[in-house]
Amino acid sequence: MKFLRKKLDAVAPLFEKGGKFEKYYPLYEAGDSFMFSSAHRTQSGPHVRDVIDLKRMMTMVVIALMPTLLWAMFNHGYQTQLANSSYGLTADMAITPGIICDSLWMGLLKFLPIYIVTVVAGGTIEAIFSVVRKHEINEGFLVTSMLFPLIVPASIPLWQVAVGIMFGTLIGKEVFGGTGMNILNPALTGRLFLFIAYPAQISGDVWNIYPSVESGLQVDGHTGATALAEFYTNGAAALNDMNWMDSFLGLTGGSFAETSTLACLIGAVILIATGIGSWRIMLSTLLGMIGMTLLLNFFAPPEVLPDGSLVEHHYMFIDWTWHLVVGGFAFGTVFMATDPVSAAQTDTGKWIYGAMIGILTIIVRVLNPAYPEGMMIAIIFMNIFAPTIDYYVVKANITRREKRLGIQ
Repeated sequence: MKFLRKKLDAVAPLFEKGGKFEKYYPLYEAGDSFMFSSAHRTQSGPHVRDVIDLKRMMTMVVIALMPTLLWAMFNHGYQTQLANSSYGLTADMAITPGIICDSLWMGLLKFLPIYIVTVVAGGTIEAIFSVVRKHEINEGFLVTSMLFPLIVPASIPLWQVAVGIMFGTLIGKEVFGGTGMNILNPALTGRLFLFIAYPAQISGDVWNIYPSVESGLQVDGHTGATALAEFYTNGAAALNDMNWMDSFLGLTGGSFAETSTLACLIGAVILIATGIGSWRIMLSTLLGMIGMTLLLNFFAPPEVLPDGSLVEHHYMFIDWTWHLVVGGFAFGTVFMATDPVSAAQTDTGKWIYGAMIGILTIIVRVLNPAYPEGMMIAIIFMNIFAPTIDYYVVKANITRREKRLGIQ
């Protein structure tokens, strides 16, 4: 590390003010600060001294994402082996260390290209704007580049990955001024664009089949109808073919990050313990989801079968515990809704913001026949209204204090 430090210090004058590559200083600074703590110190006040900065905050989010990432790679490889009979793996077999290693390797081979394309494409947009604006490349993209590959299907074409992350970085963040100025979550903005522009690759039944010399056509990976799509089509009857614990642990198909609720809960504990993620937003989102689900459960009409009998077969009858473990609810609640920039900032506003995300998610999931998810749209929608929520919360606080002091 000392050798690397000396090399970076040797070329530093070329990128500093007056150097030959002065305008490319953001690129040098990004690499330097990624590997080492910054040597720069605030010279004049007023300023706040704190043990945590943006770099450490973003690093902690990445650490919290590790359980989800590792499980995502394992589960993708595991589901691929289950789908391909040539591997000889069946669901009733014990998961041995060998199966875990093989699954992780297969999942890594699928995740890594998506991640590399995300970093290169999105990082290029970030670098261009940093050079033009003459400011440092912020660590915010470190988290965005990790989140985006986790919320897209493993079968997505790489060129769509590039288009999605470039759109999300450009329209979701840079046009507003960059890190700390964006009103929308960049990763979700990119995925929303892909969902609107290329719905066939983002949802539905997607199969990837690659030829193999040894076994002819071989399944490399696949996704069938999601659990949410099954719920909407078959209602509560879909539960007959599903296992709640498998869904909670993440032994099901889906986008990389939407399978394991347990991994998301581990990430939530890390974020809350370190003060990075808002427990108010997480809890209020959960309560909003539970409340709306119970309301729909109460008013759901029974379905009349051809023989005249009644059966609770509709999506409105699905219990809230299932909404928690299927789809992207858990991941969105922990890592997306709590984005410190695009979320509400006031304590009261966080309760309102989170509750509305939970409510809207269930409304979209249950009552919209065209889109059996809802978390992404709910978060983006509430991102837009977060500043308004904070405005009225602050205004109400000021009015209440003025009345208390008798100055109104």
